[in-house]
This record gives sequence, structure tokens and C-alpha cells, in this order.
Amino acid sequence: MTTITGKFLREDLQIGQLADHVGQRAQLRGAVHGLRDLGGVVFLTLRKGDGVVQCVCPPELVPQALCQEATVKLTGAVRQEPRAPRGVELAVEAVEILSLPARPMPVPISKDKLNLKLDTELALRPLTVRNLRQRAVFRIQAVIAGAFRTYLDSQNFTEVHTPKIVSAGAEGGSNIFRLSYFGRKAFLAQSPQFYKQTMVGSLERVYEVAPVFRAEKHATARHLNEYTSLDCEMGYIDSFYDLLELEAGFLRHCMEALKERCGRELRYLGVVVPEIGEIPAVPFEEAKRLASEAYSRPIRDPFDLEPEEEHLIGRYWKERTGSDFVFVTHYPSKKRPFYAMDDPADPRYTLSFDLLFRGVEITTGGQRIHDYAQQVEKMVKRGMDPAEFTDFLMIHQHGMPPHGGMGIGLERLTMQLCGLDNVRHACLFPRDIHRLTP
Repeated sequence: MTTITGKFLREDLQIGQLADHVGQRAQLRGAVHGLRDLGGVVFLTLRKGDGVVQCVCPPELVPQALCQEATVKLTGAVRQEPRAPRGVELAVEAVEILSLPARPMPVPISKDKLNLKLDTELALRPLTVRNLRQRAVFRIQAVIAGAFRTYLDSQNFTEVHTPKIVSAGAEGGSNIFRLSYFGRKAFLAQSPQFYKQTMVGSLERVYEVAPVFRAEKHATARHLNEYTSLDCEMGYIDSFYDLLELEAGFLRHCMEALKERCGRELRYLGVVVPEIGEIPAVPFEEAKRLASEAYSRPIRDPFDLEPEEEHLIGRYWKERTGSDFVFVTHYPSKKRPFYAMDDPADPRYTLSFDLLFRGVEITTGGQRIHDYAQQVEKMVKRGMDPAEFTDFLMIHQHGMPPHGGMGIGLERLTMQLCGLDNVRHACLFPRDIHRLTP
């Protein structure tokens, strides 16, 4: 009989641990990222999950079959080498091949930049993501999502997991994927909105990191049909400005986490992490007017922001305050969902906001209607049938505190932070109107 103790013992080191083992023997397992035979010596670049390391091999120790993307186990001495990545290298004493690829790489993964067309890059994404530059984007993205969790945990939020197959759309409209659910009408969730509001009545403060689905026939550089949303909802707010303060706190925590945990990736990509000081918050109409006057751009849509307007608003406040971020508040009720609370001072507008980061919207949020009669009235005014939202309205019937929340687009935040020109570069396996694979 074999017994399992839960103690995972292995002699292997990670790349980041090597500097602490100079002068000692070490064992590493990883993939051959690069291979250069200089005659008297073979330089092997080994790739692991946390980076690459230079390995120096005597030619007689290198198996003839060894090639790029073979996986190996290397044993040798760790020594200092200022010219090598991380300032250390492995002087190899033994090479064991663990696996060999069946065919060579179709693209030069070891190059700094692949310089591929986007369609080619995405079609080969299972391979291109091995490139160090592309991989760095997703290590940064992982820290962003982790920072969202740790910050909200510190603010007494509880993580929840809500269904993605739903009976009604949270935002209505035509941008919703329909499916047959054992003969009944169902949809893919546009957001966890109804469920996170529901859980405010139980847990008071909740969050979720999960996919959402939008059946929008966009083919722009900023839209996806499936993306990851960092969602949260908070009860007992004094005003929707509590939500702006919450997001500012998260962003400050997030940027510090990135500097602490992703310094190498940030430097590799040339990313400048923004300082989170005072973030301007400007009403919708004022933001549009100021950008229009400053840059001589006429206002075409009085009820929403066009992408060019977002860019100009971001530019305006960057030039005047130095902030990479700007909150645009009090969006017109006409362009906000039925659960958005109207501003008592002027019901044409809502107690809601977007956050622009370097000229692109990354967050939408606001205060929700918590009164039953008020929620039903707004539904009816919009031509909606309250009977179709029985489960959602149940929470209003039985008492809800003043509450609100937000959703942050993880891919857009990553795109803007890393200076990428298309959100698909910030999505592992993008889904858009043209792509369902890989």
C-alpha cells in the first residue's frame, strides 16, 4: 500500500531561487528555449514558469537529439555570471531528455518580438504564448486579478461564484447569447449583476472574478465577446462616491503589487506603472464639454462617450493633473441599465460612473435601485415586464440596503497598462465574431 502525506518534496529549484544557491549544485527541469553551439561550449537557455536561465554545457554532454522545445532535467553548479540573465548561470554536469517535440516550431519563439500578424499570432497562440514577451503580459494579468482579490478580502468582501447560464439578461438588449436549456429559453450571462446584488442582502460585500459574454458584432481593437470581469458589489454605501474611493484603493494596491511581484516583466515590456494619487471625478456633461472646447471636437452624441471622446477626456486630465485615470460620473439615464439609480437632483442622470485609463473605459459602476416600487416603476417606464424578473425583484420586496458596485474589464486594464494596441493581445484565447478557436 502507498500512503500519501501531502508533502511535495522535489530537489528542483525555480529560476528566482538560483541566486540564493550560488556555489551549490542544483537540479532544474524546463523547456529548451534557445540552443547555441559555439564549438567548444553549448549555451542552452532553459525556460521555466518564472523565467529563463543561461546554462553552459560541455558539447560531449549534449545529446544529439536535443533541440528547441525539448523538455529536460539539468543538473549542475550554480555560479555567478554578470552577463547572464539574473546574474547567474548553471554549469551543466548532466542532461536528461524528458520529452522531444514531434516537429519544429513554426515561429521563432525565442526571439524578443515575434512580429506576427495578429491573426497568425492568435491561430498559433498555444505556441506563441511561450514567447517571453507574450508570457510577461499574462503574468502581469494574473497579479492584477490576484490584487483584486487580496484588496477586497482586506475590505471584508466575500468571493462568490454565480451561474453563467441564466434565464434573463442583466442588461437586456440584443447583445446576449441565446441557447436552448433542455427545451427552455436561456442565455449566457452578460454580467453577474442580479446575483451580486442578491448577495448584498446576505453577505453585504461580495466580489467575483469570472467570464461574461456579450453578443456584440464588434470587430474593434477594444471589444471581445467573452472577457473576464472583476465584479464587486457593496452594501450600506453613503453615496456612489464610496465606490470610486473603493476602486482608487484597489488601483493603488494593484500597482504596488505589480511593482513588488512583476518588476522583471514590467521592465521587459517597458511598462510604466502609474502612480495613484488623486483621481479627478468629472460629471459626464462637463467632461464632454471640456474636451470639446479644448480640442475643437464637436459633440455628436449627447448621451454617450465615443472612443475618441474618451481619448480626449483622458488627455485633457492627464495634461492638467498628471493623472492617467479620470472618473466620468452622472451618465444619462437613457444609456444606463434599468437597475441604475437616477440622480434625485436631476432624474435625467444616474448615480453612476465610468473609469477611463489612458483614454479607454475600463470600469462601469454605480449605485443601484434598492426600493421595490422605484425599481418596478423604472422597469415599466422602459417597457419591461416585471413578471419576467420575479427572482431579481424578490430581494427588493423583502428589503435591501443602499448598495452599488462595479465591473472592471481585466483584459482592457491589462491592455492599457502594458501599452498594447489590441485587447486580443491581453486575452489568452480570444473570442470575437471571427474566432472560436484555438
